[in-house]
Amino acid sequence: MCDIWKSTSAASVTAEELFRHLADIEALSVRWVVFSGGEPLMHPDLFRLADMLRQRAIRVTLLSSGLLLSRYAEQICGRIDDVIVSLDGPPQIHDHVRRVPGAFLELMRGIRSIHAINPAFSISGRCTIQKLNYAYPVQTARAAKELDLTSISFLAADVKSTAFNRGREWAADRQSQVALTLSEIQTLERAFEALDLEWQGTGFVAEDSGKLCRIANHFRAHLGLADQQSPRCNAPWVSAVVEADGTVRPCFFHRPIGSLQSHSLLQVLNGFEAQQFRSSLDVRTNPICRGCVCSLNWEGN
Repeated sequence: MCDIWKSTSAASVTAEELFRHLADIEALSVRWVVFSGGEPLMHPDLFRLADMLRQRAIRVTLLSSGLLLSRYAEQICGRIDDVIVSLDGPPQIHDHVRRVPGAFLELMRGIRSIHAINPAFSISGRCTIQKLNYAYPVQTARAAKELDLTSISFLAADVKSTAFNRGREWAADRQSQVALTLSEIQTLERAFEALDLEWQGTGFVAEDSGKLCRIANHFRAHLGLADQQSPRCNAPWVSAVVEADGTVRPCFFHRPIGSLQSHSLLQVLNGFEAQQFRSSLDVRTNPICRGCVCSLNWEGN
């Protein structure tokens, strides 16, 4: 669902680069860092980066495909706070979406390796709804429970933004390979009703019925059958995305507000361009926000 894998760049955040920004990280009172990718476990110095942050009482979360969990289970348990894995459906659907035979079994092996070391270690799942798995949210949740995941979260596939290394918006034919038709949306809505009925009140499915409806509405809006709705989000005011080449964004979807190649983190986040962006942004009406599939509403508790 992203095009990051197409990149030929070898750029990555080094320990030396992170060290250069540690004073700013402390000044900004950073409380939580999420390592994303690509696949963060392929980073040659990932655990040293994690150590530098955790020594400052910063929570470190790892987003992973799950394929390398078993290889690094011991380091994950000792040097990462929690993991979020991609789960695209029950076994056969997951493998089909991943295009990796045995991906589900490898994910299971990795989770079991971590829990053999620390049964209480938190591993949650995230499922991106798209054409290949829209009919299986109930089975996906059941698979997540069988994998001993802490919870499962659902979001809609992003088919129109330029985020995640796309450079430009996907062509219409590529969008149609991922987005849903009206009949598929109706199937999804029925599946979400069954999902909510099965797991309501347990907390295992992160989204309530209203948020599940918003996922279906996202696909309806793509077909011009509904208005786009902005989620509750304060990401640009409480967080930032730092890309491997030093580019800094207020979130995954909005344009860059600076670069760590030429400025410090504090200078970028409190610079003129960043302040102008935040002061002029109306999440309710901004077209990028209205099409957002992955929001953050951090309350700081």
